[in-house]
Amino acid sequence: MMDKEECDRMDKTRLKVLIVDDVAMNRELLSAVLGDESDVREAADGLEALEILKEEPFDLMLLDLNMPRMDGMTLLKETRNMPELANMPVIVISADDSLETLHRAYELGAVDYLPKKMDTEVIRRKVADTVLRSVKQKQLLKVLNDQVYERERNNRLMVMVLSNVVEFRNGESATHVQNINVLTEAILRTYIRKYGAGDLTEEDISLICLASSFHDIGKIAIDGSILNKPGRLTDEEFETIKTHTTIGADMLSRIEGWQEYPVMRYAYEIARWHHERFDGRGYPDHLHGDEIPLSAQVVAMADVYDALISERVYKPAYSHETALEMIFDGKCGMFNPKLLMCLEECKDEIRGSVNQPKFDFGVQRRARNIVDSLLSYEE
Repeated sequence: MMDKEECDRMDKTRLKVLIVDDVAMNRELLSAVLGDESDVREAADGLEALEILKEEPFDLMLLDLNMPRMDGMTLLKETRNMPELANMPVIVISADDSLETLHRAYELGAVDYLPKKMDTEVIRRKVADTVLRSVKQKQLLKVLNDQVYERERNNRLMVMVLSNVVEFRNGESATHVQNINVLTEAILRTYIRKYGAGDLTEEDISLICLASSFHDIGKIAIDGSILNKPGRLTDEEFETIKTHTTIGADMLSRIEGWQEYPVMRYAYEIARWHHERFDGRGYPDHLHGDEIPLSAQVVAMADVYDALISERVYKPAYSHETALEMIFDGKCGMFNPKLLMCLEECKDEIRGSVNQPKFDFGVQRRARNIVDSLLSYEE
């Protein structure tokens, strides 16, 4: 994607144009038309042009179709398969103006067409208009890219805020929430690769991973002396702990219009049902099998794995191998057999992906300031 500096270069400096034609006179004529306003390079066929394009970028290519060694259509196809060239505007110049030829050229990515015999002023105008459109499109993409990046930074900030809250309230490591994000994505993508995406889109995957950050949000309302008790919980205390699922779901459902936002619907599913188990022995609603939403099933497995490999006030950290063995042996409840196969397949990937810092220092500082402000109200 072109950045703002490159767009400014196109606005303020001479254009770089590649003319590709096997007839030297045609190249010379086009160079003469554009030479006062452009830096022009010439190529006698598609192969020569391809070598030049691999060496340096161009703002525009003027391309003849009928050439020896590699014709224009083949060169178009080659450039569109190369990410660094795919967005370069191409104007086709040809004596063949049949609809079939034009349709094929446009399908392969040409943005405009010029007949061989064309007034020089029309050529200049066509080139200027084509480059201007390209610049505006790339500037728009830059704006959209900046917006996506900012949204991603805000998403990471929210995850970091929740990480710090969980660490403060629940005695868990600051990486727990971000580990759940990473593990959820790894397991979910493996599931989709093995069994198909179904109705899930890339946006759904992103939203589920983000919503996984809310899985334990209900623990904010649980007494810290119970959450951080070093010894065995009494039956009554365990029943209190279990209410974090319904408390979290209730907190999320009180947000006005929450059902209108997919991320909040996923967050509700995950908060309420990430302790359900495939055989119906989980809580709070004792759902069976695929009554449990896939989002909650995946986060449940990710949560158990991270809890096992992490130190808690009531247990030491288990090794990666021991954690997997306990999950596969059913010592942490029954999981979807398909998800167990996915965990087996991506086990090496997740070993190296957890407990890694994922946030830049600016996001960390903003998150800590927000958390400090929130927690100050408890004093």
